[in-house]
Amino acid sequence: MRQRTAALYYLLAIAGLVITWRYNLQYFAEGGSVAPGPFFASAFANALTTAITLDVYWAALVFSVWIVADRTRPGAPRPWLYIVACFGIGLAFAFPLYLARRAQRLARAAAIGDSRQAPERSAH
Repeated sequence: MRQRTAALYYLLAIAGLVITWRYNLQYFAEGGSVAPGPFFASAFANALTTAITLDVYWAALVFSVWIVADRTRPGAPRPWLYIVACFGIGLAFAFPLYLARRAQRLARAAAIGDSRQAPERSAH
């Protein structure tokens, strides 16, 4: 079940990357910049873009705090790659990617645990 869930998360990560970066590339093609002044001027251009920008950045911050706290749990991937991906590529990509890797690791750990608990077969 976790393998199917991981596959779904991978699909969501790819979709999140493609859907959002279509608009990011359009922004850059139209002369947009990641320099703080022009970038934040565009991100906070009106009340709607301000609300969306703050919502996404707040969710990215909460995601980052969660994965750092989650890092000591069995099956949790190392958080730093996903934090960099979150703020460098996008939350729509990094969040489902993290969940996919986490689901894979949990499935692997469960399989190892199941094989250790399986009764030994008799050699007779």
